[in-house]
Amino acid sequence: MIGLLRFVGLINAAVWFGSAVFFSFDASPAAASSDMQELLSWKNYPYFSVAIEQLLAARFFHLYVACSIVALLHLLAEWLYLGKYPQRLWLGLLLGLCLGGLVQVYAIQPRLSASHQLQFTRPDLRETAARVYRAWHAVSTGLDVVLIAGLVVYVWRVAYPPDPTRFVNAAKFRS
Repeated sequence: MIGLLRFVGLINAAVWFGSAVFFSFDASPAAASSDMQELLSWKNYPYFSVAIEQLLAARFFHLYVACSIVALLHLLAEWLYLGKYPQRLWLGLLLGLCLGGLVQVYAIQPRLSASHQLQFTRPDLRETAARVYRAWHAVSTGLDVVLIAGLVVYVWRVAYPPDPTRFVNAAKFRS
């Protein structure tokens, strides 16, 4: 059972980390690439490239939240099965990663979408909305980098867990 529990935790951590790296360093920049500009033409590029990136971000962050839930369930299963309360550092890291994803999904991404819509629907607010969009996009990108760094630590923790024994071996007390 311990092996299966570790395997599920490691697969979840790998999917979580891999999807974050793929989205941040490949999928998101692809929406702003010159290839996308050629595909959409200069007339449609500014609006639709960002709209495509937002669609990809919505899918990614839903996967991110799902992996967060699985990670929390994995931590709970480790606690119940092994009988050891998780260390505060690892619990804090996992809760921070989950909170970061929720902030992205429910706070930052809706603001990015709203300011992007304002840029193209309200000509009188175009400059203000563009500044707001750039600011929130910078916050989102910075948070992505912090979350990826936290995921590196989390993957390491899942790959190299602390001593999994539930009971102390009698041989440890012999001299």
